[in-house]
Amino acid sequence: MRAASVNRKTAETDISLILAIDGKGESKINTGCGFLDHMLTLFAKHGRFDLEVTCKGDTQVDFHHTAEDIGICLGQAFETALADKKGIIRYGDIILPMDEALILAAVDISGRSYLGYGLNIPAEKIGEFDSELVEEFFLAFVRNFPVSLHIKQLEGKNSHHIAEGAFKAVARALAKATAVDKEFADEIPSTKGVI
Repeated sequence: MRAASVNRKTAETDISLILAIDGKGESKINTGCGFLDHMLTLFAKHGRFDLEVTCKGDTQVDFHHTAEDIGICLGQAFETALADKKGIIRYGDIILPMDEALILAAVDISGRSYLGYGLNIPAEKIGEFDSELVEEFFLAFVRNFPVSLHIKQLEGKNSHHIAEGAFKAVARALAKATAVDKEFADEIPSTKGVI
């Protein structure tokens, strides 16, 4: 089973994260931030990943360290769980509608970290969550799971729908890219022989 657990403790956060890529979309999330709990629950459900996250962070300051450090841990968990990446499809993409919002997400599990971020979230805050932390979360994720990830907003004005669409779309794109291609299950999908 492709799974990993990550524990990270700093002066700002104390995180425990368990990921099973080949899951059922079940989750237990407690980050101390209701909006982030909701986004990670959606991420697990729509990617069919099993995900458990607990975080004690300096939320009395803001949610920056919590969002960034969970992104770090989630990226590390994907990197560990996929190991040598043998048999994966490698590429995944989707154009996902979320009411009036339309979000494109595309991923290449390339071994190179890149985030093409094209969301324009109009509100500065969604609940108590700073909208700019959506980008910080995904930056931390790709820096620790070296993939090329593009997230683009094609339509939309509702901040919550844009953010929610992004988390759902990235989850679906990752689900496609991490799926095993049974015909090539013993091959690494790169002419270099390594990702």
